[in-house]
Amino acid sequence: MSYCRIAKGHPFHGPYHDREYGFPVRRESALFERLALEINQAGLSWLTMLVKRENFRKAFEGFDPEVVAAYGAREFRRLMQDAGIIRNRLKIQAVVENAKRILAIRESHGSFAKWLDAHHPRSAKEWQRLFKKTFVFTGGEIVGSFLLSTGYLRGAHVPSCPVYGRIAKKQPPWSRSRKTS
Repeated sequence: MSYCRIAKGHPFHGPYHDREYGFPVRRESALFERLALEINQAGLSWLTMLVKRENFRKAFEGFDPEVVAAYGAREFRRLMQDAGIIRNRLKIQAVVENAKRILAIRESHGSFAKWLDAHHPRSAKEWQRLFKKTFVFTGGEIVGSFLLSTGYLRGAHVPSCPVYGRIAKKQPPWSRSRKTS
């Protein structure tokens, strides 16, 4: 069953499906947030992430990579005590480390979005290898979900979904290339 069908009318999945999922994302904080949520979703449901999303935004201060990259022991303790997010040591450490890596990407490419563009198009397997080499806590499912949700891989919506056409008009990266499977 497709996400398009499951999300319809759902109080959390519906708005995410209709307004965000698969739409091209350029803002660095939005890309970082999506990566952080995908990492935290590992082993859990996406609904859990959507329900806790505002808590994550507050806890990670809007997902500003510069702010999160500077987190130390005090912020780590604060996050581990925050019942509004997923209190998993490895996931929190991964988000902080990946913020640092996004800053390095900014140095080399100008922004996270420009880095993604510089490596596009790639197959799903090639993206997985690149992310594994560049970031931490980024297995195949995390990478695939991140790329689908941000418009880099085809398949977020079925062609019969009304949102598919709205996204296609925005010319997401997958629409500019055949090499996305």
